[in-house]
Amino acid sequence: MTAAPVLEKLNLSAANTAFIKRASKLLINGEWVHSASGKTFPTYNPATGEVITRCAEGDKEDIKRAVAAAREAFEKGPWKTMTAAERGRIIWKIGDLMLEHIDDLAELEALDNGKTRSVARHVDLPLALDAFHYMAGWATKICGQTFPISVPYVPGGNFHAFSLREPVGVVGQIIPWNFPLLMAAWKLGPALAAGCTVVLKPAEQTPLTALRLGELMIEAGVPPGVVNIVTGYGETAGASLAAHDDVDKVAFTGSTEVGKLIVQAAAGNLKKVSLELGGKSPNVIFKDAPDLAGAITGAANAVFFNHGQCCVAGTRLYAEKSVFDQVVDGISEQAQKIKLGFGLDPDTDMGPLVSEEQLARVTGYLDAGRRDGVEFVTGGKRFGDRGYFVEPTVMTKTKNTMSVVQEEIFGPVLVAQPFSDEEELINMANDTTYGLAAAVWTKDISRAHRIAKAYRAGTVWVNCYNIFDSALPFGGYKQSGWGREMSGEALELYTESKAVIVAL
Repeated sequence: MTAAPVLEKLNLSAANTAFIKRASKLLINGEWVHSASGKTFPTYNPATGEVITRCAEGDKEDIKRAVAAAREAFEKGPWKTMTAAERGRIIWKIGDLMLEHIDDLAELEALDNGKTRSVARHVDLPLALDAFHYMAGWATKICGQTFPISVPYVPGGNFHAFSLREPVGVVGQIIPWNFPLLMAAWKLGPALAAGCTVVLKPAEQTPLTALRLGELMIEAGVPPGVVNIVTGYGETAGASLAAHDDVDKVAFTGSTEVGKLIVQAAAGNLKKVSLELGGKSPNVIFKDAPDLAGAITGAANAVFFNHGQCCVAGTRLYAEKSVFDQVVDGISEQAQKIKLGFGLDPDTDMGPLVSEEQLARVTGYLDAGRRDGVEFVTGGKRFGDRGYFVEPTVMTKTKNTMSVVQEEIFGPVLVAQPFSDEEELINMANDTTYGLAAAVWTKDISRAHRIAKAYRAGTVWVNCYNIFDSALPFGGYKQSGWGREMSGEALELYTESKAVIVAL
């Protein structure tokens, strides 16, 4: 199927229409090239299931070419000799260009992913370009320490000791489809600030904004080979990147299941690995929440934002028994008012899931819940017969042993349970293999601190949800991952520490 008839119906900006027609190549060594095999694969409009366009299907041979280009750029290219201030200015320019093209990028993201244009424009894009601006400042602030050492076996010895922080080298980065451009920025920003070179593999479901970002990076002055972009499937291009012996580190965001495969693939040369994986976040509402109506709205947004395709989504609701029915009814009422539709339609509140595969996964969990005897207060099934839509769903009469409570569904599905005892609550909240995020709503400041400390999670929100900033470290406990994104801590993932001792 060709993309042209679809593009004519979409009424996209002239810039995006032109870009989509040329988005069929890989970025390797600063050049846009066809895949070695000549193969392409389709990317779909999830609201209709129609093909938007076809992108180059990179595989093992293309990964080899991209890694070789990244290695050459790291060892011999201008990126190595460029001053930190020069690197920082280029990284800042990337953010500036994203701001200049913010509306077109938001439209492209909404089309390819299915999210609403409003969310892409007012959440994804501001956070993404801010990540580059924030990390641009870090480029000149990566430094080591000096150490006043005392060497007991060298009496009278006099030494000057210090450490250096150096780029880890060639980095393979594999990003997901739920926040494609934002996840690219979270990974590329610190890697470039540290002086690394990169091979980026975007999700096969959502390759378009990564390719457009590649064009902007060239415009910003990123030298050839510093950032290479290989589109393709996870089991071919992604697996080859994770296993490549000339890659020094791999960074992955996605499911815990795939994260474990990444770790196994990385074992060949013991490359460094950072992982931001799944979540099943508890969201707790006490009867003394400062504003119960606000907590209800916050809980609804926590689970239904981005169609529930959010690793930190507050998918497990625990409400104090005396207000449980009121909270569930309030969230369900808001769920019923959500208008599902095409993400580029200004009247749409929630778009489709990203793919037919994801639709099957989410509806499979709905069927499992039905078999286990949960009660559907609202939703519980597919919406419409075209595209990949699922009704916003609220389940009650759930138990912690059920798959819908224990496993990440990654859709607009909430499971709700009442509680009456704080200790019981903490046990239930932590009864999961995940530990990415959690929240609590209460005006009791002592309780808020107790629960925040008791949660086994990388981010805890108190009387709010989904608050992010480039200055905050982000990552998970347990099977939600290794390492932290954003903040100065992200630079630790992309640098090595070298001790230097000089005899005086």
